[in-house]
Parts: sequence; structure tokens; C-alpha cells
Amino acid sequence: MSATPVFLILTVIGDDRPGLVGELSAVISSHQGNWLESSMAQLAGKFAGIVNVGVAAGQVEALKQALYGLSGLRVTVETAGVQKPAAKGRRLKFALVGHDRIGIVREVSQVLANHAVNVESLETHTSSAPMSAAVLFHAVAELTAAPELDVAALTQELERISNDLMVDITLDETLRA
Repeated sequence: MSATPVFLILTVIGDDRPGLVGELSAVISSHQGNWLESSMAQLAGKFAGIVNVGVAAGQVEALKQALYGLSGLRVTVETAGVQKPAAKGRRLKFALVGHDRIGIVREVSQVLANHAVNVESLETHTSSAPMSAAVLFHAVAELTAAPELDVAALTQELERISNDLMVDITLDETLRA
């Protein structure tokens, strides 16, 4: 890729089976695309992912057509915005565990948004509680916020909702690498 690449964001979903990532990566590389970053998971029998690809402008349309032709995968392609350097500011790690119930993610995300905290990544799952039939909800998130974030106020509001939701929440500041 000698010219300035075009950055594409691919979202993919399909029934999970061995070889999906290999097929996707083969199509990308056969069009001289560079797989830059991705996040993928198997959820409820489905394979889902998002991939950032850099490709020469002259290859974009051919790559799109090849991706749309992949059997068993639904692929959407969007042109990415300008590639930004890592965000400046505070980096936080958030973790939550508690009895599963409707609305946990909504309530936590509202608190984060009210404090202008950006969710960079979020992973959630449920599990059986040890020695009971209860279902536990787990969430881990990486967050970024402006340097002037009032962490004490954010922590206080998260503690308030953790009591309402009956969950344990931890919020730690991490160093940006």
C-alpha cells in the first residue's frame, strides 16, 4: 500500500463455524488490505466482529464486493473517519458483578454519560452463582474521560446505583501505556 490507505470498518455476523476468520482474512489480504485491529466473539451460536482495515483506494470497491460475497457471513462496510491518536485524559477500568436483572447496563451507562465518560470497550457475560441457582451478571469496561473528571463524584454516583441495583462496582484509574 504505497498511497495513503482508505480505512474501512467492517462489521460481520453469521452462524459460528470453524474457518470464518480465515475466510475473512483471506479476502482482505487478497485485495492488499491490511487488517489493523479487531474485536470478535462467539455469542449464542453466532460469530460477530468488527474489523478496521486499511486498503488502497483502488481496491476498495473490489474488496467490498468480495466481502459481500462471503457465504454465511453478513458483512457491512463503512469508511472510517480520520485515524486519531490515543485519547488524552484519564483512563479508568470499571468492573461490576451482581444478580442479573433488566436495566443494569442502561443505568450504569447513564451515569457514565452524565459524567462525560466514554466507554472504549465493554464485555459482559452471565454465570451461575456458586452454591445457588442465581444468575450473576458480570461487566468489565475500559473508559476514558477528560483530565478534569471529578472521580470522587463519579464514584459516589456509581456507589449509589450499586446499592439500588444490588451489585458490586469497582472503578480504578489506570495508567495509559
